[in-house]
Amino acid sequence: MGNLDTLIQHPASMTHVNVPRDRRMAAGITDGLVRLSVGIENVQDIIDDFHHKD
Repeated sequence: MGNLDTLIQHPASMTHVNVPRDRRMAAGITDGLVRLSVGIENVQDIIDDFHHKD
C-alpha cells in the first residue's frame, strides 16, 4: 500500500532484513543504502526537514 508522505527507509534493516546479506549485496542492497520516496508535501517542507538538526 502506498503512502502520500515522504519516507526515508533503510532496506537492510527493514524490508530486506530477512534476506541473507550476500543476496542483498548481490542485488545492490548494501548496508548503507537509504531509500527516499518523495511524497506530495510542500517541497519547502521536505527541504526544511532535510536541514533540520536535533
